Amino acid sequence: MTIETQLKQGAKQIGIELEEIQVAKLLQYLELIIKWNKTYNLSAIRTPEQGVEQHLLDSLSIISYIGRGDLLDIGSGAGLPGIVIAIMKPNLSVSVLDTVGKKCRFMQYVKTQLKLKNLTVVNQRVESYQPAQCFSQITSRAFAEVKKTLDLSAHLLCDNGKYLLMKGANITQENLSKNTRQHVLNVPSSLGRRFLIEIMKK
Repeated sequence: MTIETQLKQGAKQIGIELEEIQVAKLLQYLELIIKWNKTYNLSAIRTPEQGVEQHLLDSLSIISYIGRGDLLDIGSGAGLPGIVIAIMKPNLSVSVLDTVGKKCRFMQYVKTQLKLKNLTVVNQRVESYQPAQCFSQITSRAFAEVKKTLDLSAHLLCDNGKYLLMKGANITQENLSKNTRQHVLNVPSSLGRRFLIEIMKK
């Protein structure tokens, strides 16, 4: 099976019919991760097949939960899920934030190579980031436990905005409040069970 077929079939299992341009950009992005990985150690992924499963499909699994309004992805690392969201939703303004300079340089390079005009790269600590406007939605994939994420980023989320926090089996260790919704993500992946925690800001 080619990685293109793997990506298309996996996306279909999630409920997404990928357009050819989306397939091309997602695979180009993965190619850049693997290429830069040799020097910058961006991720533990070493093969394209692993990358499709554990990066692209995992990030695609939350696309149906993404709403309108500017989105901030905190602790983006190599750009997951933020860059995948920017590829899938070209009319949505997506900001990706990370404290590590080399990771932000990589994401800036991806923005240029893939011509992602809707993507903004921010090299700052989340708690000290003071943008001109708040964000309607905040995502994170491997940033911190839920309470810490909320504490550090509360000033960035608009009133009536929402958090979309990706979690694995460690969700059982989280101390979740009553205004939290949990979704089981349908990811064709060896990552184990995957969840999305949705929290509305009152």
